[in-house]
Amino acid sequence: QKMPFQDFMFMVLSHEVQRRDSNAIKSRVTKAKLDIDMRLERWDDTAAVSYDQRMWSELCSLRFVRAGHNALILGPVGVGKTYLANALGHLACKHEMSVLMMRSERLFKELKASRLDNTYDKEMRRLMSVDLLILDDFGLDRMDAIESRDFYELVVERHQRASIVVTSNREPNEWLALMADPIRAQSAIDRLQNASFELVVEGESYRKRQKPEVAA
Repeated sequence: QKMPFQDFMFMVLSHEVQRRDSNAIKSRVTKAKLDIDMRLERWDDTAAVSYDQRMWSELCSLRFVRAGHNALILGPVGVGKTYLANALGHLACKHEMSVLMMRSERLFKELKASRLDNTYDKEMRRLMSVDLLILDDFGLDRMDAIESRDFYELVVERHQRASIVVTSNREPNEWLALMADPIRAQSAIDRLQNASFELVVEGESYRKRQKPEVAA
């Protein structure tokens, strides 16, 4: 195509940079344990849910992550809280941030197991080191003394230094009754909530639309 050599080299190098950036993002997404399909561009705007669009735009800017603040995504079952948390994780990965997303129940079980094989300190360092830690489905069950202490340690050590996103079906004022150690619980929840943006999602469960039907 008679392209000048310098233009050809620029095109080749640009493609290589894009390829490496893409691979780096994929690697961060895999390490983060994010759902690959729950990305912002695939969010269904026609879903029968409502939330503060201005607040959501602020969260998508990721300024809260850079400032070491938190985000609470609250609402009933099936309104897309997990999806929105995943979408924030994907955005953070695109901006070269380290992310880790786990269901809260799973995280606390893994921390308990790590005590048995003497890897607890290593696991806690991993949880402390990521730029954005996402705890999904927090507060579904009561937390015993060990789980309450682990939650306290995570919140206190990351407070104003690194961000946490929490999704929950319960309001923060309900979490206190779920934790075995009320003093640590109150201290952790106070730190978390007072350094958080709160996005409340309301509406009907999207899962109703996924219910199978008999073929005509």
